[in-house]
Amino acid sequence: MPTVLLATFNLMPDGEPGHPALTAALSARGIDSRWACWDDAGVDWSAADLVAVRSTWDYHRRAADFLAWARSTDAAVPMLNGADVFAWNIDKSYLLELETKVPVVPTALLDDADLVEGLGRAVRRWGTVVIKPRTGAGGRGVVVADGIGDRRLFDLAPGPWVVQPLVESVRTSGETSVYVLGGEAVAQVDKSVAGEEVRVHEQYGGSSRPVALDPVRARAAEDAVRAAEALRTADLAYARVDLMEWEGAWVVSELELIEPGLYLEVEPANAGRFADLVAARLGSLPG
Repeated sequence: MPTVLLATFNLMPDGEPGHPALTAALSARGIDSRWACWDDAGVDWSAADLVAVRSTWDYHRRAADFLAWARSTDAAVPMLNGADVFAWNIDKSYLLELETKVPVVPTALLDDADLVEGLGRAVRRWGTVVIKPRTGAGGRGVVVADGIGDRRLFDLAPGPWVVQPLVESVRTSGETSVYVLGGEAVAQVDKSVAGEEVRVHEQYGGSSRPVALDPVRARAAEDAVRAAEALRTADLAYARVDLMEWEGAWVVSELELIEPGLYLEVEPANAGRFADLVAARLGSLPG
């Protein structure tokens, strides 16, 4: 029976929400799986047949340590997506590369040295803007501002940042997440914000619901994954592609290639879909 280690973090040692569905799905396919904290020195990652990074949801505040672990583990055992992809995807500046291939929410870079002038340029170009840490997760540190004098800027998280226009459709059509496994769109979860919030995450009042795959959004998500594969010369086993409506089209807002939650409590069928992917990858390993 092949063994798969599912990487998580120390505040969620048993795995992501809905984790029993994933381990059961893997077991049903003849795969022994175990959740392990990525920074647990007692874990022998090399003893596994495959490592799948799942709920390592502290990576954004421990980026250097996380990437060092990923590189050493990737060198010892097959790891889905892999450390080079993680290093690219951990910094939201990847959006500037991606937009050369597929439609993306317009994005510019900011740092402390260029904060005033760069933010001024962004506001003149787009009006109200959204500023996010370049390495961040879960909507943490997101600030909306409409000018240099906006007092909300005092809540900025440490930089550097990306700045984007406020996509007003997030309050109407919301945001869509499409899961792409093995290059194929397999599931869609639509997300809504609460009130005047711009973040769809549950901790900010947002809600999520599974829906049938929309062919337009599925194609946009698959195109984004193929573009990332071409940019990185990589084989992407899994991705979650977040899409928003911008100027009449569905465009990429983020591409999650490290540890996208499977929303197992919202869409339990994703457990079987991910387990099928893992089984296929195990079957393709040499020897």
